[in-house]
Amino acid sequence: MNHDAGDKLRLDNFLPYRLSVLSNAVSRKIADMYEREFDISIWQWRILAVLGESEGITSTEVAARTLMDKPAVSRATASLIDRGLVTRTSDTADRRKSALGLSTAGREVYNAVIPRALAYEQELLAALSPEDAEALHSLLTRLAQIASPERDLWDRRED
Repeated sequence: MNHDAGDKLRLDNFLPYRLSVLSNAVSRKIADMYEREFDISIWQWRILAVLGESEGITSTEVAARTLMDKPAVSRATASLIDRGLVTRTSDTADRRKSALGLSTAGREVYNAVIPRALAYEQELLAALSPEDAEALHSLLTRLAQIASPERDLWDRRED
């Protein structure tokens, strides 16, 4: 879609706006479930999800993987530690660093949310043909490379 300098911005056709609104709508629907059932916010879930895949990383690494700002990660992590869902272990070599991990209770929440999250993903993908779903993943990866050329926004490894 090429635009002339004199074109007016129409949000309903503006790709960044559409992606943002769609992302918020998709996130909000699943966030309602884990807020209602587990009393965790979207920010807390993102941290639990990252730690569920990568135990022992720092809050700086969590911020980098989620694109959350450091203060938001810090607040959400502190609340998860207070609730006993996340553990923090100081690095013996560098006291300024600490590794985060899921506690037993945090792992239980993570394991309970995963099947619901995957079911929601399947519900979304059911509206697409397999070819359209693969094309969507490919297009999202391509747009991510343009939006963030300095680093991958997500890992496309297949398990």
